[in-house]
Amino acid sequence: MKDVHYIVRRALLTEKSTLLRAHNKYVFEVDRRAGKPEIKAAIEELFKVTVVDVRTATVQGKVKRLGRYAGKRPDWKKAIVTLAKGSSIDLLSEA
Repeated sequence: MKDVHYIVRRALLTEKSTLLRAHNKYVFEVDRRAGKPEIKAAIEELFKVTVVDVRTATVQGKVKRLGRYAGKRPDWKKAIVTLAKGSSIDLLSEA
């Protein structure tokens, strides 16, 4: 397995991810090549919690323009991780 810091890039703190924390779900930006078992193992090792479910989504990068020149932001992958009852991650103190 790769280093856990290469698999889990950062936690996503958005309005939607904050609402998901009420259901014991946390959202992370992960490596695009990482699979669900790798993500699960990395989260469990990094935060010392029990992961019940991992759902992933590949987010397409936006096309951005600067004058007449167009560029594209890179695609990235996010993982929505469901933790077992009684487990939680304090994201604000980890940063």
